Amino acid sequence: MVANWMMAEPRLPTPWTHLVSPANALPEYPRPQLVRPEWLNLNGVWEFAAAAAGEAPPTGRTLAEHVLVPYPIESGLSGIARHEDFMWYRRTFELPASWQGAVRLNFGAVDYRATVYVNGQEIGSHQGGYGSFSFDVTAALHAQGPQEIIVGVEDRADATWQPVGKQRLVPDRGIFYTGASGIWQTVWLEPVGPAFVSTLDMVPSLSDESLALTVRTQGDAAVEAIVRDGDEIVSRTTGSTSLRLPVPGVKPWSPDSPFLYDLEVVLRQGDTVVDRVTSYFGMREFDIAAGPDGKPRFTLNGEPLFLMSTLDQGYWPDGIYTAPTDEALRFDLEQNKVLGFNTVRKHIKTEPDRWYHHADKLGLLVWQDMPCTKIGRPPAEAQAQFEAELHELVAQKKNWTCILGWIPFNEGWGEWSLAATGRIADEVKALDPARIVNAHSGFNLPDSFGDSGHGDVVDLHDYVGPARPAPDETRFALDGEHGGIGLEVEGHMWFGEGDAYEMTPDIPTLTRRYVENQRDLLHAARELGLSGAIYTQITDVEHELNGFFTYDRQVAKMDFSEVRAINEEIIKG
Repeated sequence: MVANWMMAEPRLPTPWTHLVSPANALPEYPRPQLVRPEWLNLNGVWEFAAAAAGEAPPTGRTLAEHVLVPYPIESGLSGIARHEDFMWYRRTFELPASWQGAVRLNFGAVDYRATVYVNGQEIGSHQGGYGSFSFDVTAALHAQGPQEIIVGVEDRADATWQPVGKQRLVPDRGIFYTGASGIWQTVWLEPVGPAFVSTLDMVPSLSDESLALTVRTQGDAAVEAIVRDGDEIVSRTTGSTSLRLPVPGVKPWSPDSPFLYDLEVVLRQGDTVVDRVTSYFGMREFDIAAGPDGKPRFTLNGEPLFLMSTLDQGYWPDGIYTAPTDEALRFDLEQNKVLGFNTVRKHIKTEPDRWYHHADKLGLLVWQDMPCTKIGRPPAEAQAQFEAELHELVAQKKNWTCILGWIPFNEGWGEWSLAATGRIADEVKALDPARIVNAHSGFNLPDSFGDSGHGDVVDLHDYVGPARPAPDETRFALDGEHGGIGLEVEGHMWFGEGDAYEMTPDIPTLTRRYVENQRDLLHAARELGLSGAIYTQITDVEHELNGFFTYDRQVAKMDFSEVRAINEEIIKG
């Protein structure tokens, strides 16, 4: 099977493109906050075929093409390099002989509708291109020998009202990009016992020096939770599924000191250990408090912090939605730190769990957007599905230390009424009271209905800006997008040319304009009492040439020392 797969040469290779092979397609354990030692990675070469709506699964049949999972089929790294509305994935595998008990099949994400079959049995389905899901496949497995897995996928992208972010079936020479269909995050198997941990919910409290831990299990068991600081045991707590773990002498997490505690959770039935997982957490708190001028400010761990952020689209010229390697996934985050930023806005896209893990470890705060539908007013069924996927997003991402807040809507894209936007902001706050909710970033833009008055943030966009929002009685002010100043770099452009909100002729001019733009931001921040700003953007993306790096991450487009100096000045106030 491997011999029949061939990478489709990307038009812009990154430094990691040719490190990818069937033997090392994202081999890292994919779920850093719920780790089990035994697992089987199913990334690699699968059989592939285009399909038709309503077609029966190709059980027991060899498919004609080969795809490298988990890269979207439109990507060069997948080997397919085209879009299909309907598709089949197929492969066989054998379970390790040592595995006992139940077996779960896990998917990081599949865009958009996925139906899964094991040995000819339909075991479940999932709708939504950004959420993880898993199934118990034990009953479908043979006692020994090869096992067959088939995944049927439908992804019609912006031909429907499904949440797509910036994906388009026909990308434009503007701000919408190539689509990303099919399996785009890691697929893996793991054995579990008669009771096992399904999720961990963690809420830190600095004032109480404790972590509120909810251990969600399938099957009844007693719980033991052990907190460690390196090799030292900080606390050991036993009880039911809701625990408060002492963290005495707490070490707060921050961008300057991203300290993380290790956590081990053990389930027991009587004297028998039936599950053991490892995790981690950071002790930090987000809030809003009056600044010296009496205006609301964002605070981290009780202290005001200016949220100096880039806009991060999360696109790659070789893998589109999926970074080619884990090193590449970490690269953009590392460069944010090099540039003097303390925050990233993950723009109407989500990432694999390892991206948030890297942000936790590096000390980068994250604004997490909900991927939007196409622009317009979605019908009622699509509204309900958008809300369901938003709730799934919050539930699945709310344990990451780095995520400071949620952004349900961007510039009114897919927004259907001001009342609904306010209600949704309130519901997200109820789902996760410990974080900030930015009801709609850029509500001053034409596609938006305006300011609902809900949420924790007053957020305006302006290009090249900066935007000049002012705090109100209860909400802090955020320049949600500004900048977007560009530069063409010959040989490193997706279309061979591109555009930005303002173009410059060379690196010195681009650097000077960035510093001037950020100095304007500093004046606005001091005058109005801003709590943060988001500069567009960390890398070029397709037609957009306004990054600190070219789209292929091969060329730095500014003098990073000058960028860092002005960014640090703004953070200091």
